[in-house]
Amino acid sequence: MKTKPIKKVAILGAGVMGAQIAAHFANAGIPAILFDLAAKEGPKNGIVDKALATLKKLKPAPLGDSQVLSLIEPANYEDDLDKLQQADLIIEAVAERMDIKKSVYDMVEDHIREDAIFTTNTSGLSINELATVLPASLQSKFCGVHFFNPPRYMHLVEIIPTGNTDPQVVSDLEAVLTTVVGKGVIIAKDTPNFIANRIGVFSIVSTMHHGAQFGLPFETIDALTGVLIGRPKSATFRTADVVGLDTLAHTINTMKNGLPDDPWHAHFEQPAWMQSLIEKGALGQKTGAGVYMKKGRDILVLDTEQGEYRAQNVAIDPRVLEIMKQGKPQDRLRDLQALTESPQAQFLWSIFRDLFHYCATQLEHIADTARDIDLAIRWGFGYAQGPFETWQASGWNHIVSLIVDDIDAGKTMASSPLPAWVMKVDGAHGPEGSYSAAEASFKPRSTAPVYQRQLFPDRLISEQANYGETLFEDDDIRIWHQGDEIAIASFKTKKHIIAEGVLKGLRQAVAIAEKDFKGLIVWQTEEPFTLGANLAPAAMAIADGQVAAVEQNVDFFQQTSQTLRFSRVPTVLATRGMALGGGCEFSMSCTSVVAAFETYIGLVEAGVGLLPAGGGLKEIARRCAQESFGPDLYPMLEHYFKKVAMAAVAGSALEAKEIGFLRADTEVVFNPHEILYVAKAKVNYLHDRGYVPPANEQHIRVAGEPGIANMEMILANMLEGNMVSEHDCEIARRIAIVMCGGYVDAGSLVNEQYLLDLERKYFMELIQMPKTLARIEHTLKTGKPLRN
Repeated sequence: MKTKPIKKVAILGAGVMGAQIAAHFANAGIPAILFDLAAKEGPKNGIVDKALATLKKLKPAPLGDSQVLSLIEPANYEDDLDKLQQADLIIEAVAERMDIKKSVYDMVEDHIREDAIFTTNTSGLSINELATVLPASLQSKFCGVHFFNPPRYMHLVEIIPTGNTDPQVVSDLEAVLTTVVGKGVIIAKDTPNFIANRIGVFSIVSTMHHGAQFGLPFETIDALTGVLIGRPKSATFRTADVVGLDTLAHTINTMKNGLPDDPWHAHFEQPAWMQSLIEKGALGQKTGAGVYMKKGRDILVLDTEQGEYRAQNVAIDPRVLEIMKQGKPQDRLRDLQALTESPQAQFLWSIFRDLFHYCATQLEHIADTARDIDLAIRWGFGYAQGPFETWQASGWNHIVSLIVDDIDAGKTMASSPLPAWVMKVDGAHGPEGSYSAAEASFKPRSTAPVYQRQLFPDRLISEQANYGETLFEDDDIRIWHQGDEIAIASFKTKKHIIAEGVLKGLRQAVAIAEKDFKGLIVWQTEEPFTLGANLAPAAMAIADGQVAAVEQNVDFFQQTSQTLRFSRVPTVLATRGMALGGGCEFSMSCTSVVAAFETYIGLVEAGVGLLPAGGGLKEIARRCAQESFGPDLYPMLEHYFKKVAMAAVAGSALEAKEIGFLRADTEVVFNPHEILYVAKAKVNYLHDRGYVPPANEQHIRVAGEPGIANMEMILANMLEGNMVSEHDCEIARRIAIVMCGGYVDAGSLVNEQYLLDLERKYFMELIQMPKTLARIEHTLKTGKPLRN
């Protein structure tokens, strides 16, 4: 597959979205020119300069690390339009107003290169109407895109072609957005709010309507429409506050103004309470108050009757809780519908019923297939299942009959009948693909070359993953292959915790790979990569006085890391999501790492009162000796010492490379569904070049006693400033001893096993301390660290 080369992008508009889109292309290593109006006072690029400064403060962080900001060049429309000639891709991201967007097109249209792609980022304006002001030369390369906020973290991007967009432009843009910046791309029809916002905003409108109908307060609605039903924790009204009530009102108005013939048109209105809040400037999180308001440590909620904020009072019907938590998934909606005496049950049934009704009716108008609607809602709104998937999982035909009954009874938001197609199928997804209402057939997934890189894409309810042929499997690990001479090891433990069985399995995986395969990949079928070692057995063993057994287990862990390091065939770790503790240590030991951009990796053992003892500190000492310039090891060691002692976790794979948790040659892949494909390519490359494993190093130069003394001075100052506790100092001092190679002269030469022995010795000292055991117990119970 050849992806259109994008050497530079230009972003028109340095608002919240434009600046963050520029930041994400910079994360991918693509220089960006960020345009805005020339400032009336001060430097002409003052507006863009302010936007770039804001990027460094935003949470969640749009920048993968601080260095990428240098790839964004500020520019203004007055002086710099000629720079547009440098851009292969131009994304206009100014305010959501037709007149403003068209005025920008008038300024830039003569400066766009003939082979460049020109797009508008909008959440719902008509792309065909925007295109009317463009000259004929730009018509074929113009289309819409819709990034979701925040652009770095939201997987969905919609592409909206016009009637004149060249299909090759759409294909090129789809490939770039999918592979280069790691997005999930959906091709949408040019209808108001496109797919995700059309369905997602309808869901919010329906929730507000039925919440009022059944007399449920905001906080109860949020308790019912969040994780309980497989949606984000922010649920409905917290999400509205985060997005901004003005932004939500804008999307509702887009549907009201653009869809006069929609059977649900009467409901595309802002509730009176929302209008009142907007008029007062209470727009949500960005103004400090919306549906919710933080007061001190409390989060108050709006009481619409009183017009004032009050304490929350969530009370979920225990019968509803039982259905949602204990009932079978296929029975839940039917059980809710049957619980007629419960307003909360009827509320939940009603919001699902009307969402299904709406999606079925609008499918042919807004999307190519049901797959596009389901994935758009999952990727853009964070639902665990799309609407059609939920419907199908609940028993398609039975739900159809219930909806028809409610339409006939006048209970639905619109009186229009269900479209005929829903009675002709047993579900929206099947073995042949997903249903297209416009074509009255099931259509398979796209076979575009870009998707051949996704060996295991996000699956729909009808799809089964084929994880190849099993070589070995037990309760903790599975070793398998796909017929390409590459072995794969995948953990089966909860959260992919590294249990004893995982360690044994990894050793077996290396042995199998050395005998019959080109190499070994360690890859998980879903996130996280791992939350680290299973500490519970070790803590219990210490409590029972089995100190020697724990030390043997630590040694076994260390030697497993060494097995990955010295394997006769290349070992490649393919990681995404969290890779903590032992997972980080495995990455340091493997031949190579392929990391998804959203990899959060770190040596976090200090947080539970321990030090890394799976080879991580040994690897830090070894790398410092190998990579330091000149005889002084200390500056690099101090950098690592501060990160490990503070249990730092990198916020991206780029930051992990900057810290040093990942090597500089780590392959960073932006689409997490492509990491296995790239890892296989890495194994093949290493094998084909004639892989030779590293030697067990016997002459590692260490910082010794002077390095330890310097680190102890840092700790003394931090303790005096109340920045750390005394137990933090006990932990950090032992980390320093191991990293510096123990109490030896500076420049002494030691071997790998010596450093592993130091790791194990000081780990065993720490794990027997009461304060460390208290930290472990607290973390196991609460999932949070204890500072004692």
